[in-house]
Amino acid sequence: MKKLLALFAALALLVAARAETYTIDPVHSSVGFSLRHLVSKFSATFTKVSGAIEYDAAAPEKSSVTATVEIGSINTANDMRNGHLLDAEHNFFDVAKFPAATFKSKSWKKTGDDTFDVTGDLTIKDVTKEVVLKTTLLGSGPGMGGATVTGWEATTKINKADFHVSGPAMLGKALGDEVTLTLGIEAGHKPAAAK
Repeated sequence: MKKLLALFAALALLVAARAETYTIDPVHSSVGFSLRHLVSKFSATFTKVSGAIEYDAAAPEKSSVTATVEIGSINTANDMRNGHLLDAEHNFFDVAKFPAATFKSKSWKKTGDDTFDVTGDLTIKDVTKEVVLKTTLLGSGPGMGGATVTGWEATTKINKADFHVSGPAMLGKALGDEVTLTLGIEAGHKPAAAK
């Protein structure tokens, strides 16, 4: 009987330790970017992001993430500027042809108690390049309807020219090439009984 109880306990630990899949909450998540404009910094956000994080706390290297950002959800606090960034004419995103940007992880490396280097492929327009997201698990706790909620923060830097979003030539050096991407993600997981 003791051996049977020990077996059940071991199985319970294995189940508890397995990776959980958390769905990104688009209402409480966003992707921001910033770059130099003349002598200051300009920033904006994309307000629609979706995807999933499969996080294995016991073996973080087995974790993965996929995310999709809707380019049309850009918000620069100026409607005209939003339009310029989205149309094909101004050599930025061309949302009609390329409506989304995506990220798919290839590896996770634990760098601290709650920090990770998440390496993966970032696709913007017709270009895919490997980037490293400096990622922090902000915490986890109970959410609505019996869900477990996790919070994540990640940053990386890219060169906008590498992804064919340089902008019109007339801007010259008014805009910097280096772009800092910042992700604020809330993702939830519901146990089977609560689905």
